[in-house]
Amino acid sequence: MNDWLLFGLMAIIVFASRYLFLEPRLPLKLNDKALELLSYSAPAVLAAVIGPLVFLQEGKLTTSLGSPYIIGALAAIVLMLLTKNTLMTAVLSMGVFFVCNL
Repeated sequence: MNDWLLFGLMAIIVFASRYLFLEPRLPLKLNDKALELLSYSAPAVLAAVIGPLVFLQEGKLTTSLGSPYIIGALAAIVLMLLTKNTLMTAVLSMGVFFVCNL
């Protein structure tokens, strides 16, 4: 399949799926259960993206607490629970990662 055709079709699909939920004039209403399920989508996507980065190094599963990736991730979790500040958490946890990676 032509790459540009594939890109165009993917753009149309993404636009249409977003437009249905953002256009206020469309009579689309979700029930409470669907809204509750959608509230879990952001953490699920974040876990799916971050999980392999933290636990897979050089194609192998790493669960050692000595891994700088795991230490940085744990630092990010603790800092977010303590500070509730996303920017500070990101900067400080990256600092922990870089110090552990020296």
